[in-house]
Amino acid sequence: MTMWVFGYGSLLWNPGFPVARSERATLHGYARSFCMSSIHHRGTEDHPGLVLALDEQADANCKGLALAVAAGHEERTLHELRERELISSAYVEKMLDLHLDSGEVVNAVTYVIDADHVQYCGGIPLEEQAQIIAHAVGGRGPNTEYLYNTAEHLAEIDLRDPDLEWLAQRVRDITA
Repeated sequence: MTMWVFGYGSLLWNPGFPVARSERATLHGYARSFCMSSIHHRGTEDHPGLVLALDEQADANCKGLALAVAAGHEERTLHELRERELISSAYVEKMLDLHLDSGEVVNAVTYVIDADHVQYCGGIPLEEQAQIIAHAVGGRGPNTEYLYNTAEHLAEIDLRDPDLEWLAQRVRDITA
């Protein structure tokens, strides 16, 4: 049986595991947003950055990629994803249905934000998000790199995210 993973942020451009198949997909009931304070990868405890998370919202849909893990790599992939994504317990691992553009529905490992976690910061205005992202740096590099890579990869697969596009341009203006 194929193991699927939902990519909606950094997994789009840095899955970290061998991908056998990739297809655009929609996850119903969640919105992609910069609603997680990053104190490890893209910021520090003193100067947190922001990373994307899936925020549960009944009327929302998030478009991303369904990534099929190459056969024989499932156990290692799950272990490495948990080390990467569950570093602070702000994410919760769930098995959720993705609706592929081909019409197929697959059940995928998906990391969503725990809205009760101290790192949850939903509802920050876009301008404030831009100011935070423009200046934060963490263990995996500048917060700007995370934003730019995600926005560029969404554009490459023809998935428009107006908020991310606006943020990318605004952060470029701030850092120019």
